[in-house]
Amino acid sequence: MTVNEKRPVLVATEADDITADMVIGELNRRDVPVVRFNPADIGRDLIVSARFGTCPTPVVGQVRTPSRTADLARVRSVYWRRPEWPSFPNLSPDDSRFATAQVRYGLGGTLYAVDGPLWVNHPLRVTAADYKPVQLALAQRLGFTVPRTLVTNDPDDAREFVRIQGDAISKTLRWTPYIRDGVPVTGWADPVTPDEIDDSVRIAPHLFQARVDKVADVRVLLVGRHTFAVRIESELLDWRKDYGALTYTVEHLPDRVDKALHAFLDRLELVSGSFDLAIDRAGDYWWLELNPNGQWAWLETETGLPMSAAFADLLARGDRP
Repeated sequence: MTVNEKRPVLVATEADDITADMVIGELNRRDVPVVRFNPADIGRDLIVSARFGTCPTPVVGQVRTPSRTADLARVRSVYWRRPEWPSFPNLSPDDSRFATAQVRYGLGGTLYAVDGPLWVNHPLRVTAADYKPVQLALAQRLGFTVPRTLVTNDPDDAREFVRIQGDAISKTLRWTPYIRDGVPVTGWADPVTPDEIDDSVRIAPHLFQARVDKVADVRVLLVGRHTFAVRIESELLDWRKDYGALTYTVEHLPDRVDKALHAFLDRLELVSGSFDLAIDRAGDYWWLELNPNGQWAWLETETGLPMSAAFADLLARGDRP
């Protein structure tokens, strides 16, 4: 057994996360120790303690849960999956905001300060990559075919753009939890006409885009240097609206598309990401977007592609691809 085999993998995620469970199961099969935690559990169920400026090593500390302890100097990799930050509902609003900020910048900052572990993916890199205008510009620089897109809070510009496209859609710039009349709602890609655009557009920037005349969608998961592409066929503009209406087949990407996707992640300093592409009637691939921390577990179930094993291999090695 090598020294590296005894070093733990940190997994930061919410309590019920089937995707993380799949990866942890693969790590267990490799006898790789795992310390799983959720920042929302800070307190008795999660303790962080670190020292700076007192030892030859810049950061000395631990993350402790009721059943596990991770020495920060010995962590081999961090799987930053879907962690939740605490909300402190029993505190006053001001105290809650203060305490939440201390956790984010105390626990988060301590983990970010540790130099050495592989991050999948580093939260600061995910934040930078999550801006759709940045993605669109980078995709075009790397040679992808990008739908004509307008980001604006000018209703006149929006109406003119939609009119010229003839067939256009609107999309959210950032998915955000939203409740209307007590019912959770989400932001789909939806058709839009000039008559639907009113003065409320001025409140915030909106994203309008020419609709791609697609025959299928493709979800591509990159894990290190591995590529997993799945063709998704349906009659839907946004396939996420009805998973029961989808059919899946493994897709083999052209070499130039595969290389461009990996170059995209390299530019953003990410080691994994979920890409959405569309295929038109001529068989050409169109860029849609990147989710730096997208869902993929159901695709492994549907296709048998070894996605969780690829994550486990990457995290167990703990080195950058």
